[in-house]
Amino acid sequence: MNDLGSNYEIVRTRDGAPAMLDRTTGEVMHPIVGPLVEAAALYVGPCQLAARLATPASEPLVLLDVGLGAGSNAIAAWTVSEAMPSAARRLELVSFDATLEPLAVALDSDDARAFGFDADASVAAHGLIARGEHETPRTRWRVHVADLEAALRAQPPESADIVFWDPFSPRANPTLWSVAAFTALRRLCRAGATVHTYSAATAVRSSLLLTGFAVGLGPAAPGRQPQTTVAALEPGQLAAPLDRRWLERLARSSAGFAPDAPPDALAQIGRLAQFQ
Repeated sequence: MNDLGSNYEIVRTRDGAPAMLDRTTGEVMHPIVGPLVEAAALYVGPCQLAARLATPASEPLVLLDVGLGAGSNAIAAWTVSEAMPSAARRLELVSFDATLEPLAVALDSDDARAFGFDADASVAAHGLIARGEHETPRTRWRVHVADLEAALRAQPPESADIVFWDPFSPRANPTLWSVAAFTALRRLCRAGATVHTYSAATAVRSSLLLTGFAVGLGPAAPGRQPQTTVAALEPGQLAAPLDRRWLERLARSSAGFAPDAPPDALAQIGRLAQFQ
């Protein structure tokens, strides 16, 4: 175990991979299999980042990294972008968190490479901490260190192509999994956008549905759970949209909705196109 920060420390998963512990909440970032495996399996792979960057476009591909933490999801995306040919679409990577402390702890530890930080990635992350951004010919990486909902409201509408939604769990951070939070996120998503999160909670999925997203099953979280969640603007963008069997389970659930869901939430969801 490394103890390099007042609020965060590096611990070992049961598979021996390093992971970041938040002492305040008691939650571990990328538990079980560690940051590199989870970043690839739940975020960078399912969003088809390399393929989307390979598609020619004049504007950068904009990826919102919500819950920067120790930086592994962001640096996995940055690494993919940096490896693309010069003619590929540029990546605009925008990270959000309330603190940069876990990123600094990961960078300054003996386990930096296990969090994804080789020499070039370390330069990028140190630049992010020092200046709030780091830019190369292929990739621009920026960070907002602020209250998340306020930071999302400050972003331009219809500007995001991909979202990694990876804050701490609803137990530790309920406001970031609410109808209000996903309403703020929905405003930022433009045509073709996809949202990827580790949570498969019924209340999380219902909140996404209530804010205008189509919602489907995501890949298994290695070592954790058989499903995650993917959202998009249209059901046709999803490989496995939630169906009427899920809707029936929602009707029976005792914890199916966030506290700020409207009273007629079930009826609203039942009328959505993906359940017809």
